[in-house]
Amino acid sequence: MGEEEKRGEAGKQRGDAAETLDLGCSIGASLKALYRSLEQEPVPELFLDLLEKLDRAEAAAEGPSKGRGPL
Repeated sequence: MGEEEKRGEAGKQRGDAAETLDLGCSIGASLKALYRSLEQEPVPELFLDLLEKLDRAEAAAEGPSKGRGPL
């Protein structure tokens, strides 16, 4: 392989790397925008109900003696 071919190949590789970097940045920006839009969505009632049930179940599992001092 001659010097010009090597330089041409190196330039092509740098160009490919730049394109890959640009694509990665584009994907990252799109994912950030999607995440931001999801943050703005309200929490569905179903999830809130499930969290409330979980809190009640955990409180019941701890029992009435939890948090009390010795009698």
